[in-house]
Amino acid sequence: MSAMAHSLSAWGDYDRDNPFPLFERVRQLGPVHEVTLADGHDAWLIVGHAEARSALNDSRLSKDMQAALASDGEVVAEGLPGPAFARHMLVVDPPDHTRLRRLVASAFSVRRIEGLRPHVQNIVDGLLDDIAARGPEQQVDLVAAFAFPLPFTVICELLGVPHAGRAALGTGLIALLSPTSTPEEYEIAKRASDAVVEMLTTLVEAEQADPGDDLISALITARDGDERLDQRELLSTIFQLIVAGHDTTASLIGNSVVALLQHPDQLATLRADPGKMPTAIEEFLRYDAPVPHSTFRYALEPIDVGGVTIPAGAQVIINLASSNRDPNQFSRPDVLDIDRTDNRHIAFGHGIHFCLGAPLARMEGLLALNSLLRRFPQLRLAIPVERLHWDHGDGLVLRGLSELPVFCGPAKP
Repeated sequence: MSAMAHSLSAWGDYDRDNPFPLFERVRQLGPVHEVTLADGHDAWLIVGHAEARSALNDSRLSKDMQAALASDGEVVAEGLPGPAFARHMLVVDPPDHTRLRRLVASAFSVRRIEGLRPHVQNIVDGLLDDIAARGPEQQVDLVAAFAFPLPFTVICELLGVPHAGRAALGTGLIALLSPTSTPEEYEIAKRASDAVVEMLTTLVEAEQADPGDDLISALITARDGDERLDQRELLSTIFQLIVAGHDTTASLIGNSVVALLQHPDQLATLRADPGKMPTAIEEFLRYDAPVPHSTFRYALEPIDVGGVTIPAGAQVIINLASSNRDPNQFSRPDVLDIDRTDNRHIAFGHGIHFCLGAPLARMEGLLALNSLLRRFPQLRLAIPVERLHWDHGDGLVLRGLSELPVFCGPAKP
C-alpha cells in the first residue's frame, strides 16, 4: 500500500508535526476524497478552499450529531465528556443553533471582551515577569509558562471560575483532551472527564444560588424573549467555551512563535513595526491553523462538492489547514508573509458556525505576541525545530505543541 493510500485509509494517522506536505498531495488529487478515519469510521474529506468555504455554510451538512447518532451508529460519537455535555452551538442546527447562539452572544458581547483588554495585558505582563525572573539563560517551556496559562486564566476569569479550583480544572482538561489510543489512556481521560464534569456542575450550581458579575451568571440570566438556556445547554456551553477559549489560543501563540523563529526576516519586520501585528495574526492563523479540521458534519441529502457527490448520511470533515494553503486561493501559500493583505482564511470557520470567540482569541494573540517579542528581543529555540512535537489534542480538531523549549535571553523592562 502506498503512503498516500495508507493516509486516506487511516486519516488522522499522519505526521502531526508537519502534515502540510501530505495535505498538499491530497489536495493535488482533488478537493474532495472518501477516507477512513484512523478509528475506522468512514468519512468524506474536503481539502480545497472554495469547496471548504461553501461546505462550512451549507445547511445540507448538519451539525446535529445527536440526530446522526440516533439514525446511524456508524458516525463518530461526541466523545468525552459524553452526551450530557453535548448540547452546545457546535453540535446543533437551526433553529436550535440560532436560539443558542443568540443567547450566548448576548452574554459574550464585544463590549465585555474589549473591557478585558487591560486585564489581559496585566496577565501577560505578570507571566512574562515570572519568565524574566528565571534568568536570561534558563530554559523555559513557553507552552507551560505562557501559551497555556494566559488564555486559561483569561477564560477562567471571564467565566468566574474560583482561583482555588483552577489548577485542578486545568490538569483535568489537559488529561481529557489528550489522545487515547489504548484502554489505559482512555481510562485516564475518562476519570479526568468525570472530574471536570463534577467541577463545572458544582460551579454552575453555586452561581445559580449566588450570581456574580461573570459570564456564567450572564449565561444563567440570558434571555431571548421567553427563551433561556436549560441546565444541559448551560453546562455544555460552558464546557465548550472553556475548551475553545484556552486550547486553540494556546496553540495559536505556540504555532506563531515557532513560525516566526523559523522565519527571521518576518520576525525582524515585525519587531521593527509592531503595528503590523493585527495583519500578522491573520497570517499565523492561515499558515498554521490551531484547529486543523472543523468539527464533524453529516449530509442530510446527496451533495455535489467539487465535482464529487457526497451521499446522504455520510460523515464530512473539512480540512481548514489544507484549505488555508490552497494555491487556488492564496499566492505562495506555503510562505509566511505577515504583510499578506488578501487573506480570506477560514481558521475560525465560516457562516453561521463562525467562531464566537474569534475576537477574544485575536486580542489575546496580539497582546501576547507583541509583549513577548518586545520583552525578549533575543528569544530563540532551545532545541532544533525537528524535535518539537505537535502531539497535544486529537490531531484532527485540536493540534498543538506539547511543549516549546526556548531561551528567552535578557528581558527588557
